[in-house]
Amino acid sequence: MNTSGFTSIESQSTPTAPSRQARAWFGGALLLGACLPLIAGFVVTSGSAAETAEPSTASPGIDFTKLEPGEDLPGGATTSRGSVDNANAFSHSSGNMGFRKELDFKIGNAVFKRFWVSAPASTNASDGLGPLFNVRACQSCHLKDGRGHPPPASNTPGPTDSLLFRLSVPPRTDEDKALLASGKVTVLPEPVYGGQLQDRSIQGHEAEGAVKISYEEEEVELAGGDTVSLRVPHYELTNLNYGPISPDVMLGPRIAPPMIGLGLLEAVPEEQIMAHADPDDADGDGISGRPNRVWSVLHDKEMLGRFGWKANVPTMVEQNAGAFSGDIGISTTLFPSGAGECTEKQTKCINAPSGNSPQHQNVEVGDELFDLMTFYTQNLAVPRRRNPDDAEVLKGKELFHQIGCAACHQPSFVTGDVPEQKHLSNELIWPYTDMLLHDMGEALADNRPDGKASGSEWRTPPLWGIGLTETVNGHTQFLHDGRARNLTEAILWHGGEAQSARDGFASLSKEDRQRLLAFVNSL
Repeated sequence: MNTSGFTSIESQSTPTAPSRQARAWFGGALLLGACLPLIAGFVVTSGSAAETAEPSTASPGIDFTKLEPGEDLPGGATTSRGSVDNANAFSHSSGNMGFRKELDFKIGNAVFKRFWVSAPASTNASDGLGPLFNVRACQSCHLKDGRGHPPPASNTPGPTDSLLFRLSVPPRTDEDKALLASGKVTVLPEPVYGGQLQDRSIQGHEAEGAVKISYEEEEVELAGGDTVSLRVPHYELTNLNYGPISPDVMLGPRIAPPMIGLGLLEAVPEEQIMAHADPDDADGDGISGRPNRVWSVLHDKEMLGRFGWKANVPTMVEQNAGAFSGDIGISTTLFPSGAGECTEKQTKCINAPSGNSPQHQNVEVGDELFDLMTFYTQNLAVPRRRNPDDAEVLKGKELFHQIGCAACHQPSFVTGDVPEQKHLSNELIWPYTDMLLHDMGEALADNRPDGKASGSEWRTPPLWGIGLTETVNGHTQFLHDGRARNLTEAILWHGGEAQSARDGFASLSKEDRQRLLAFVNSL
């Protein structure tokens, strides 16, 4: 597979200039309004706030009265040069990317926003949807390249859009156990419904089913007598159209995360991530982050998981190809089934016409357009911080470190050498994640293991850009299933290894809680 993906400092092929076919496809997309206008006459130059100091991660002896070098630009020189005051704050390209790469970025954006239709269609460049699917475009989950949200609780189940539901079953035979132990798969899909519930279908087919969502409220008391109500989610599978589902099925809700800074996270050398791993809690601090090592279909070997709520995907190529297949039912050369995620027991779906075409390497998205979309997802820029040197924000930063949040939300890394994308190389970045798994306690557990991740373990999500969630997406719903309606609720849901930090937050005065939140919202 000819991809523009990369993993850490491993070199792969450099994308060539878009072909005449890709440019023609892009022209059609422009006519359909599927991408932003090209920027004219704007020359981008390289530069970094870290140029005045050798890039290095934050030392323990932090001076909390002032900013650390480069801290105001979370993505280093790649930090967005665009406005952070509107809904496009997550949709800008890497700030130091050469102008010639802007066309690649724009075509990739057009693929990301493309609405797919069922096959056969009048154009074989956009057909192949489903037959079973969740959304018709990548942008439908990652609206404005941002964070998804759950639908309103309702007694009438229906499509959940940017909240997907993973399905799996525990091993039942020695063969199942051996397959999981081999690392070649991270879960065993439900035999009839597969690894994900598809709640939409093309004409002539039935959706797999739906999920009914309800909540109950639970009050929590904070220092000073303040109370916060947490909503506890309940999920019920209903309207199952392909027969009974396994009684031991495990259900995992997953909100679509923001798309910013992903190429930078992919470029962090593995040794920097592993330097924070402490699986046996050897230092006795109660934090035992560990890696989820998973099998890479792309590289045919076990690799460090970096993406997904359970760190169960090693590369952006696999993340994108998996989403195309599972969410939209679109085939790529990595996952070439034109039926998407349909199982062998869904024969009508398997036998339906597909959009696989000789023009596109006998799949629905050929490598050229797929590579351009991957380039786009690797280069959505992190926005600059807002008021990072404000005295209250700096005090909040000190509290963030003091109560232990930074033990998992590691502030900074330095990216490695990325030969095919030099603008992502050797940048001091501030994502506030260690990309490791942590036990977050029973309250947040979905009780669904994924690879080496247990049912209560989650990858530390990056915090950069989190304060712009409402600006970009019009809501402040957080965590893996969107149950938290604001940052305070999100923090109070933390348990397990994060229990001490959660309790530290709850015991702060109201003024100090606001300072800590001001810091997080500035990221």
